[in-house]
This record gives sequence, structure tokens and C-alpha cells, in this order.
Amino acid sequence: MRKITLSNGKIVEVECLSCAITSGLVKPDGGVIVETQYFHAHQDVAYPIEGLVILASKRHITCLDELTDEEKNDYINILSRIRKAQREALGIEYVYYFYNEDTTHHFHTWLVPRYEWMYEFGRSVESVRPVLLHARNKMNDIYNRKKVIQAIDTLTDELN
Repeated sequence: MRKITLSNGKIVEVECLSCAITSGLVKPDGGVIVETQYFHAHQDVAYPIEGLVILASKRHITCLDELTDEEKNDYINILSRIRKAQREALGIEYVYYFYNEDTTHHFHTWLVPRYEWMYEFGRSVESVRPVLLHARNKMNDIYNRKKVIQAIDTLTDELN
């Protein structure tokens, strides 16, 4: 078991945080955006960027090639539905998609919106890490959290 401090300061003791979130044992701030048979979408509000979505597999795997055919179909369908909702409901023109396999978490993809204020950190994929750190360290206030929760609610309504 590992002790993990969540973005809201609550400490949880779990084997795997992703298992705990996708199974409903741990509720992410803002709740579940959308859920399918194989995937779970939420936002890590520690990064207060409106419309940022994490799409995680419910099954404990780490690599894209470990997905079954059914999971692959579900993945691309829910990923494209989330992206469409980001565009139509939140007006997000561009996103960066990230997934990495050297993680202790489940297979998951981050959909990181690209906003005008982010260009001060650059215009390439290399700017995303500084943007995320800036959001976590400089934008973590009541005002931005409220905007993030509103965006989560908007996406949840759009996708369910």
C-alpha cells in the first residue's frame, strides 16, 4: 500500500491510485467526466487548466499494445468524443495528446488544451511541461479551480 496525497490535500492509502480512481474507490475532484466499459475520464485539478482531461484504462495495463481489440475501439471512440466535446462545448481549438509507458499508473492519455496564455512558454510540445508546472504552482487558486469545475461540469453534461 502507498500513501498518496491528493490535490485536495486528502491522503489515501492504495495499491494503485489509478485502480482506486477508475473503480470509484477514490473520487477525483469534479467527479467523473465520462465512463465507458473500458475507460474512465477525469481531470487532475492539481493542474487547473479548463478542459484538461485524463482518459485512463480501467484495466491495469501500461502500454497501448496491451489493449484488446474491444478496448482499442472503445479508446478511439471515447477519445474522439471527448475531443469533440472540448471543441464544441468549451471552444478549445487545439490540444496536445500525451501518453507514456514508463509510468506506474494505468495506460492513460492526457488531452491538454492549448490556450493563448500558454504561448509565453513556447509553441512546441516542449512547452507543455512548463505550462503544466505553471498551472499547478501559480494558478492553483479558488478562481481557477471554480473555472475548472465548471468546465468539468460542461464536459460531463455534453458527454452523458
